[in-house]
Amino acid sequence: MYGSLVAPLPNQLMPEAIESIVKSNPYYKAEQTFSELIEAENLDQRLDQFEEQIRYFETALSFALKEAYDQLEGSDAAHLFLQRVLYRINRLNLFWYDDLTHYTNERSTYLQKVRNEIEAAWQAWELSHIDTEAYHSVDIKQALLDRYQADLDPELSEGAIYLRQEMPFEGYRYLLAITSFDGLVEASRLSRILGGAANEVQATLTKVLLEEYGNGRLSRKHSTFFAKMMTELSLSTQPEAYFDLVPWEALATTNHNFLLTECKRHFLRYNGGLAYFEVAGPSAYRNYLAAAQRLQLSDGAMGYWDLHIKEDERHGRWMIENVTLPLVDMYPQQAWQLLLGYDQEKLMGDRAGTAIVAMIRHGVETGSLPAIGVE
Repeated sequence: MYGSLVAPLPNQLMPEAIESIVKSNPYYKAEQTFSELIEAENLDQRLDQFEEQIRYFETALSFALKEAYDQLEGSDAAHLFLQRVLYRINRLNLFWYDDLTHYTNERSTYLQKVRNEIEAAWQAWELSHIDTEAYHSVDIKQALLDRYQADLDPELSEGAIYLRQEMPFEGYRYLLAITSFDGLVEASRLSRILGGAANEVQATLTKVLLEEYGNGRLSRKHSTFFAKMMTELSLSTQPEAYFDLVPWEALATTNHNFLLTECKRHFLRYNGGLAYFEVAGPSAYRNYLAAAQRLQLSDGAMGYWDLHIKEDERHGRWMIENVTLPLVDMYPQQAWQLLLGYDQEKLMGDRAGTAIVAMIRHGVETGSLPAIGVE
């Protein structure tokens, strides 16, 4: 149904090697069980018919929550299971132009219960990595401006150097495959926070959204440019075709943004996070672009990065000057949440980037990258 979270993809998109990786996860069967529940017709009205499956899934869920968040060294398998389950629920908030019956449980109270249970434990764990009390004793505007200057052109990390100088062609294809999870569907969810009273902040956010979406022209949409890169490198342009390659750290950033946009109480945190995303985006895309240029790829195989660098440099400035700084004046007592959102997006984004590079690098060095592409 959805480019498959747990069911095998079509053969040309899901080689046996990748399928075996997915099935090796100890939570695989529990995830299959959840997949059946989420697609059951009128789930809430038929919970008693699925008593055994629910008990099995919830037992696994309880174990995963403990393994991921109650241990000093959390289980990657548990993290992955939880983020995949959470994503399956969250993605019902986006429309995929598919069979309308797929959305039969989008308002399910049972799914909401599962989502809330995961988010409560996960968000507490995420916040435990940040000293939120420190935000209450700083000049918020100056702190935002300092972060802006520091993140415009940061020093190259070890991962960035690998991308620029060492990553081979097949590693670049894997990079596109994994990042296509977001790149092909425009899942920034910015559109979900624009409703409400009109003001200068809303106007700036709308400008950012319109440019991201090509000002209403499909040929100029960012996802169209991403699809061109995929086609150039014989990769599938089907959304979520390579979902099973996505590490939990990258899924967490997506689920985090779903949470912040669904809860208006987190409006400031979301905009702080979006500010970092737009400010830091160009530096990341320059690494990808440098890798493509070193590999002597065509303009079509790197065009998305070039477009994003040019636009996000402008968007980052807009987000700091015309969104976050005005919001500090509008919400002086809660403005610290802008810094929390900014720093949390940076922390989670860096974590995801590190995980993706580590996956690619290990696969390249060991020769264990399964073949991907279309036949």
